[in-house]
Amino acid sequence: MIFTETKLKGCFIIEPKIINDERGYFMESFNEQTFEKGTGERVHFVQDNQSYSSRGVLRGLHYQTGEHAQAKLVRVLNGEVLDVAVDIRPNSETFGQHIAILLSGDNQKQFFIPRGFAHGFLVLSEKANFFYKCDNFYNKESEGGIKYNDSDINIDWQFDVDELIISEKDQQLPNLKIAKKVW
Repeated sequence: MIFTETKLKGCFIIEPKIINDERGYFMESFNEQTFEKGTGERVHFVQDNQSYSSRGVLRGLHYQTGEHAQAKLVRVLNGEVLDVAVDIRPNSETFGQHIAILLSGDNQKQFFIPRGFAHGFLVLSEKANFFYKCDNFYNKESEGGIKYNDSDINIDWQFDVDELIISEKDQQLPNLKIAKKVW
């Protein structure tokens, strides 16, 4: 696997070694030792989640606060999404900055997002299966979120805003300036 740290410290793009032959392909999607060596982080994942969405569905930007904060290792099983992480660590040099990564079933890239980041994704293909590992269990009282179109973050979702499909809950999220604090 190839681990590439992004401009946001602690966020890594992970490219697996894919072995192709006449039968299809094989790849190792996670190996704890390889992950720790590649990221320098010891992360114990405790929960796997999966979602299925159609083109234009935007989920996020979500995070968990305090002792329930979550690191995530995300990937797309099939389809294509624009995956976004926003640094919301209060003392970070890159606070409020984001990174957007194209994840697909074809490129098989994964994205590691440590604790202290808001996360969301937009489905670009007709359908997409999105899979992610979390290092902490979900806790409803600790959930937080930031509105997808916060002008201070200025995410280019590369999609016509009139075609977005966003839950009522996500449409009501606050801007970063007034969002629930991470710590």
